[in-house]
Order: sequence, then structure tokens, then C-alpha cells
Amino acid sequence: MLVKTFGSALHGIHAITITIEVNIDQGVNFFMVGLPDSAVKESHQRIEAALKNIGHKIPGKKIVINMAPADIRKEGSSYDLTIAIGILAASEQINPSRVGDFIIMGELSLDGSLQPIKGALPIAIEVRKKGFKGLIIPRINAREAAIVSDIDVYGVENIREVIEFFNQQTELIPVKVNTRAEFYQNLNDYEFDFSDVKGQENIKRALEIAAAGGHNIILIGPPGSGKTMLAKRLPSILPPLSLNEALETTKIHSVAGKLSNHSSLITTRPYRAPHHSISDAGLVGGGSYPQPGEISLAHNGVLFLDELPEFKRSALEVMRQPMEERIVTISRARFSVEYPASFQLVAAMNPCSCVDHLWHFYRMVA
Repeated sequence: MLVKTFGSALHGIHAITITIEVNIDQGVNFFMVGLPDSAVKESHQRIEAALKNIGHKIPGKKIVINMAPADIRKEGSSYDLTIAIGILAASEQINPSRVGDFIIMGELSLDGSLQPIKGALPIAIEVRKKGFKGLIIPRINAREAAIVSDIDVYGVENIREVIEFFNQQTELIPVKVNTRAEFYQNLNDYEFDFSDVKGQENIKRALEIAAAGGHNIILIGPPGSGKTMLAKRLPSILPPLSLNEALETTKIHSVAGKLSNHSSLITTRPYRAPHHSISDAGLVGGGSYPQPGEISLAHNGVLFLDELPEFKRSALEVMRQPMEERIVTISRARFSVEYPASFQLVAAMNPCSCVDHLWHFYRMVA
């Protein structure tokens, strides 16, 4: 029997619908095709153990799983639940009539519980775009996805709840989030506030001008003069995020897996302060499977580079074009992805090494 379920793959900060075709026929074997990576291939063992521990099983027949479109690489463990539901539906252990109406994503533990996934917000946007009836994901990601209106987002704790839902033995209650209320309630909820700074009138005036015009700024002064303290408080005097900016910022952090548990929307301007030992790929993004770098995580916010001369020259050079174009493009042999990178750069450094040594000596003898 052939059954189709649907998942989603991330491409940059956008999602692409993936069709999981499961066919069960005579014979004994298990095939998975469609350019899956190692984590996707390992889903066989996770699914087998999870189903066994909740009283179901993978049938001892020939199972062919195709992940279409086959020219897009499928990465990560988020397809476990999609594949498991497809196998159960194709083997008639659950009712297959409604499984194609939803996008289903989630990583399975061996006891059948679900682990969080990356990119729940872009996936929810894709659900609305493609006209699916709803989205079934781990409960920990439900509030993040529920900020997208006009779709039903069902947060589940384990695969048993999904099985009972499709067998119409129980009903799942969609998670509802009032996006605008959530946004305006936490709009100015900053950990560090500019009003905490006492004195420093000259540098405060300079930072206010930089914040008003969106200018980059460099702070030069001896250790302990307050450079980092002031930089941390700069986001609190920047113009508040608009709702569209908040959604775009949340999408980037969602794709990178940087959102805190049960969070829904980033409502304050981000502040990122990478260490000077960071690699080029860590700063601008990249890797074997491209991920957003620090300049994209600082999108619509502040990127603080402390001890600027300590950063590698190559890392600073690769920032030049993204700073000009406000976008970073990561190219590979078969594809390229783009991440937004519109940030305000704040750098800090000591005047020179001799001043640094004198300052430390003063602090020791004082």
C-alpha cells in the first residue's frame, strides 16, 4: 500500500514542502531514497524502537521510502515522526485518510516521546502558504509556530497522541497565540537598560547619535572604562522592532535553533558578542550544512566585536560585503542560500599595548 505524508526542509530561512512516499510490498527489506543524510537514515532504528515501546511495530515486509523532491538534501532527525506515521498508515495500523492533510515534523526518542526541532516558524509559514489543514510538531515548538495565523498548530508530547488523533480516538487542541498582544507586551523587555549608566555623558551622547542614525561605532579606551557595559545597553535605545522585523528575526533564530524553550516571538533587538577566536564560518555563516552566522543572528540588532585587533584578518574581511549589501550569500557546488545581515556594528579596543600594560600595573598597585 502506498501512502504520502508531508514534512518540510529548511533552505536558508525558508521552508520547502517534502513529500514522504511510503510503499509496503511483498518481501523483506528497508530502503530510504531521496538524498537523505546520515541522521535521516538512522531514523529506522529510532522509529523501530519507539513503535515497539508503544505497542506498534514496523511490518516485516519490503518498505520503500522516497523523500521527494529527490534533488534536495534532507538533513537532521526532524523527519522521524513523518516517516513513522507514513509507515503506520501504509501498514494500516492507523487510518490513512487524513495523514496527507497535515505537515508532520518531530524527532523521536526511543520511548516514543518527541524532541524539539529547528525552524518551526518557517515551517508554519509554509503550511499556510501550501494550504494544509494544520501542523503537528513537538509541544515545545508549538508556541513558536502558532504565531502564524490562519492555521491550526497541534503540539504533541509523543507519537501515541498522533496515532490516536488519526484514528479519531482523541482530539488534539490547537495552540493559540495572540501575536500582536505577545509582541507589544514584551516590546521593551531588555535585560540591560541604557538608563543604568551614570556619568559618561560624552560617550552616551555619541551612542545616542549612532542609535538615531544607525551608524557603526568603535569605542577606544583602557580596560574597565565601560566599553562593554555601554555596548550591551545600546539595543535598549534603538527604535523598537516592527512586527515584520520581529518575525524575520525570529525566523533566523528558529532556523539556527537559538530560540529558548516554549518561546514564541523575539520582541527585542538582538545583541551578539562573539569571541575573537571565532572562525570565518561562525561569523558570517556556512559549514557543510550552511547555518546562520553571528552577523545574521544579529540581524535587526547589534553585533559587538570586543578586542577588535584580536579578530583574524580573514574574519573581518569576509564581513565587508555583507555590511554593504545587508545580506550574506553562502554558495556551495549545488546550491546557495541567503541570510539577512542588517546589523549595527559596535567594536571596542584598547588604545595600544603599552597603555594596556600600564593600566594593569595601576590596578595591581592601587
